[in-house]
Amino acid sequence: MRIRLLAAAAVLVSAAALVSAAALGSVEAPASIGTQDTRFPRNLEEFDRMFEELSNWGRWGPDDERGTMNLITPAKSRDATALVRSGMTVSLAHNPMTEEAPDNPVTAFEHVMGGNLRSDTYRFTYHGYGVSHIDALCHFAHNGRLYNDVPLSANTPDGCGKLGIQNLKGGIVTRGILLDFPRLKGVPYLEPTTPIYVEDIEAWEREAGVTVSSGDIILVRTGRWARREALGPWQVSGNSAGLHASVLPWIRERDVAFVGSDAATDVMPSMVDGINQPVHTLLIAGLGSNIFDNMDLEELAETAAREGRWEFLLMAGPIPVTGGTGSPLNPIAVF
Repeated sequence: MRIRLLAAAAVLVSAAALVSAAALGSVEAPASIGTQDTRFPRNLEEFDRMFEELSNWGRWGPDDERGTMNLITPAKSRDATALVRSGMTVSLAHNPMTEEAPDNPVTAFEHVMGGNLRSDTYRFTYHGYGVSHIDALCHFAHNGRLYNDVPLSANTPDGCGKLGIQNLKGGIVTRGILLDFPRLKGVPYLEPTTPIYVEDIEAWEREAGVTVSSGDIILVRTGRWARREALGPWQVSGNSAGLHASVLPWIRERDVAFVGSDAATDVMPSMVDGINQPVHTLLIAGLGSNIFDNMDLEELAETAAREGRWEFLLMAGPIPVTGGTGSPLNPIAVF
């Protein structure tokens, strides 16, 4: 039954993509970015149905705490190293910001020097929109349950009893793929609230000559940092370009390991009545997929364009805090 329902959801997404493309007169045209058409899921009831259809609960056993990290096999990591040609490295992290701004509360990062000026203290409040970080699988719940049907009560004032960030202590080594939507559209950045749909992703695959496959990490560039530099900071919360929830069956079908973006991953407002961040919710709580938030993808985009390729070896290692809900992160792309 679940396979049949999943197929039905995929058909709904594909049909919507074809209708949008047909209206443009060409399946190849990626002009759906920026449209405001209504797609499945449209509301919380439809999202709940999608969550059940796509869920990875039990896929890797009842006690699994790694989720889609299981898709990054030793063979996948080994194959990803073959992408290294020039050896050029690019950081995907934005330097922590100490100034208060609409997208960076004053408490998001603090740097205090010690009395001898040869030691210091860092303080991060990294969940939000100012610090590059990764979410642990205990960070989001749906209907009172965490990934793999773990009760929300597993989270206590002492930390996450299950699904904490320590489960990624061994590091992440796989193929990364940049999805550069401003480049696809010929603009410096997408405007806030711009949704990204399946046909946009597939148009970029054709443009870049890549095909997203099992165990990959996809990095969604909206141009958030380019827009910030050009126009100044704005309140990203509730007001950002990103993935529409209708892409979730595609992500599950392709067995994407992780998703990252330069903003909040979700388009906001979400365009799904009754839920603010459906992409975050289903990726983390449903698929068991950690999310890379607030990545700085500007140098990566420039390097990829210069090299003429948008796939690379991607490596990352969070701070393995036992029971942590995530970690500041500095992923490295190697060309």
